[in-house]
Amino acid sequence: MKTLYHTLFIGLMVLSKAQAQTYTSYRTGSATDTLTQPLGGVCLMGGATEDDNAMKWFLQRANGGDVLVLRATGSNGYNDYLYSQLGIPVHSVETIVCNQAGAAFDPYVQQRIAQAEAVWFAGGNQWTYITYWRNTPVDSLLNIAIHQRRIVIGGTSAGMAIQGQHYFSAQNGTATSATALANPFANTITPDTAAFLSNNWLTQTITDTHFDNPDRRGRLVVFLARLFAMNMNPSKAIACDEYTAVCIDTLGMAKIFGQYPASDDNAYFIQLNCDIDSPGPETCAAGVPLTWNHDSLALRVYQVKGTATGRNTLSLADWKTGAGGTWLFWSASSGTFASQPGTAPNCNVQGLKSLQSECLVYPNPAEDWVIWRSKGLGMPLTVSAVNAMGQMQHLPWNQLSEGEVRLDVSGLPKGFYLLHAIGRNG
Repeated sequence: MKTLYHTLFIGLMVLSKAQAQTYTSYRTGSATDTLTQPLGGVCLMGGATEDDNAMKWFLQRANGGDVLVLRATGSNGYNDYLYSQLGIPVHSVETIVCNQAGAAFDPYVQQRIAQAEAVWFAGGNQWTYITYWRNTPVDSLLNIAIHQRRIVIGGTSAGMAIQGQHYFSAQNGTATSATALANPFANTITPDTAAFLSNNWLTQTITDTHFDNPDRRGRLVVFLARLFAMNMNPSKAIACDEYTAVCIDTLGMAKIFGQYPASDDNAYFIQLNCDIDSPGPETCAAGVPLTWNHDSLALRVYQVKGTATGRNTLSLADWKTGAGGTWLFWSASSGTFASQPGTAPNCNVQGLKSLQSECLVYPNPAEDWVIWRSKGLGMPLTVSAVNAMGQMQHLPWNQLSEGEVRLDVSGLPKGFYLLHAIGRNG
């Protein structure tokens, strides 16, 4: 399965420039790079203290390789914890604190992403992460690493919040369930669909964290309603309580880690009710309380307790084959959230079909021309280019057709460029 949005490097005889250091690096373990075959996957941690067993799963998927922690505040608090305290051998742990957005364009930061077998995002402010890394070499290199080198990736709190194809950007600060349900278009309700990180098992999925502190069920329902209104495609959601983690392997099997029964640690998997012919919200408008009811059956939810062994599961291949969980129905009526016992889907979950899309640009590096090839993105297809300084470049061919097209790049100054392709489908 391939994602609908593609960010591609075109290297045009790279020029290097001295840059002021925009990051701080802390390394534990070997200073050399090692080559291993990571096992892939994604670890979604709900916030507060990390669950040790989920982090062991994460390190095992690195397969003895190099672990990179990316953050925008703090220091090296993860290094000893990941390198020696969990008992899973890795070659090194390096924390890079990006002190400003320019770190995304630093060759050293890019090199370390390209060499990592595991990448972990610390907590913080997801809007900072988005503004620092979206549409930069960082997200491009991460997506290449996920899809081509099969690294394991994950994060906690804000680091989990940025993992889905869709995400709550927090551009205008945090949002409460009360505010969201009363007005789905309030200033703080900022679900976003612009391409950022790409993981096949999180396609059309938004994540939410700290789900038990405070109660965030209502706002997540509003995020899904807004996403439905934005693209008319069924979206899904994964949410975690604090101290709880969802670990997803490359086959889409999600294992839920936590400390139940000692603690009431839960993960939630939310989807539109595919038994309803027109499953979208009845009322989702600015200044009007949300109604997404459908006889109190609007959303199907699989609630799963997190255990030390991760024995409770859900398959994201179909979003209905699970073990150890409980099905619920969620709904909202005139701004009031409701939950009741539910049943497993009897139909095919919507929005999970393989999206057969691709983008390809070659040769790479290029000099005077490139071949652009795409399918499945949908028309109209808009392409933009950003240089290594984050500046938008004028293109004579920003509107393209699907298929194969020869593009003149002789007018672009030499350097690295990010091409962003957006079609009707994403």
